[in-house]
Amino acid sequence: MCVSIVLILGSGPNVVACRDWPRDPFDRIIAINNAWAVRPDWDDLIHPDDFPAERMPVDMTASQRIIRAADYVPLQNTLGGFVYAGGTMAFTASYWALAALKPRVIAVLGCDMVYAGASKTHFYGTGTADPLREDVTLRSLEAKSARLMAIAARQNCAMVNLSTDESRLIFPRGTQDTVAQAKPVILDQGAIDAALAEETRLDYYVPSGKYWKEEDRFDVSAIDALDALWLKSALPLQTGS
Repeated sequence: MCVSIVLILGSGPNVVACRDWPRDPFDRIIAINNAWAVRPDWDDLIHPDDFPAERMPVDMTASQRIIRAADYVPLQNTLGGFVYAGGTMAFTASYWALAALKPRVIAVLGCDMVYAGASKTHFYGTGTADPLREDVTLRSLEAKSARLMAIAARQNCAMVNLSTDESRLIFPRGTQDTVAQAKPVILDQGAIDAALAEETRLDYYVPSGKYWKEEDRFDVSAIDALDALWLKSALPLQTGS
C-alpha cells in the first residue's frame, strides 16, 4: 500500500489542536493508544499488546483497523528493530507507517515527549509517560528521532512535527497547511552510513521485539556512542548548513 501524507496522533496534550482540522491533506490518520478518541476519522489504531481492553474503541467503521504487535514487529524489524529504533510507540508507529504505507510525508502531533512540569502529560489528563521509564533504548530520544528521520529520508519520506511546543523530536516543524510541501531533509550521509555499520557490528537485533528480555547483552556505552553517530547525522539540520 502506498499513500502520500500520513498523520500520526500521540497522546500529548496538544494533540487536541487537530480536532477541527479538515481531513485534507492527510491520506491516512494513525492513532496511537488512546489517541483514537481525539477525532473519529482515524484509519489505524496502533497499540502494544498490553493496552487495556477497556480503553479500546467500541464502535468502528468497516475501514478502520487495529494494528498490534503481530503486525508491527515484523515490519519494524525490516528497518532495524526495536533496540535501534527506540522502544516507545511514537517511533514504532512511524516505522510501521514507513514500512506498511510507504508515504511521502509522515506528520506527527502529540508526540513531543516533554513531561517536566506538565500538569497534564496526556490530552486526557495525567498518564504514565512511557518514554520516561528506565529503558536502554530510550537514553536519547533526540538521537532516536534523528535515526527515524534518516531512515525515512532514505525512503524519500519527510518527517514533520506539527507541534508548536517544546519537543524531544528534532524533525522540522510544519503546519497542516504546509505539510504537503514537506521534503526529506539533507543529512550527513557519512554519519548515517557509519551508524548503520555500527548497528550491524553490534548485532543488537531481537526478532521477537521483546528486547527487554535480552537487555543484559546490550552495552549502554555502545548504545550511547551509536546515539552520538545518529545525532551527528542531523547536524546539518541543527546548524542550518
